[in-house]
Amino acid sequence: MDILKKLFANHPLILASNSPRRQALFRAIGLDFSVYLHDIEEVFSADLAPHEIVTSLAFQKAQSVAQAFEHGCIVSADTIVVLGNTILGKPEHEADAEQMLLQLSGKTHQVFTGYTVYLKPEDKHLSEFEQTSVTFHQLTREEIRSYIATKSPLDKAGSYGIQDAGAVFVKKIDGCFYNVMGFPLAHFYQTCRTFLQKKGR
Repeated sequence: MDILKKLFANHPLILASNSPRRQALFRAIGLDFSVYLHDIEEVFSADLAPHEIVTSLAFQKAQSVAQAFEHGCIVSADTIVVLGNTILGKPEHEADAEQMLLQLSGKTHQVFTGYTVYLKPEDKHLSEFEQTSVTFHQLTREEIRSYIATKSPLDKAGSYGIQDAGAVFVKKIDGCFYNVMGFPLAHFYQTCRTFLQKKGR
């Protein structure tokens, strides 16, 4: 949409993410952007709440990339899956993925995505987050192992993608579908519509 492109007319959009899903989502809504990868070690305090973890990591990524640009709008993001008090990141190997999916089977978990919008040369930034509840059907080991054999879960927080074969595991969601994919598009648009226009006055 032209209205989306107009938001970033004064600040070229730079996506600080190598995630093919986030890049596909940006392209799907017609955004023109370049990709520049951050150079940080993703560390956070265990005392932080889930939304604080994702917003902190997103800001660290944006801040790292912002150092390489004199002008632009840097957007970064981070997604985690939370089951109870346990954070499920990306699996280290297939056995790890199987264990995660067994944990998620038949239960409701939370997906948190934090993102940062960082403007240069103003050095103004804003971090926000979205939360979505996802409930899984009961899964069999056969289903889990068949899915893992596709290799798709191995680069995803919580070891599943709602946009691929992992979709058949999902009984229901409460909240933004795209947040579960890795970026809450509507939330991002509403944030930018206020933040960017305000900075442009």
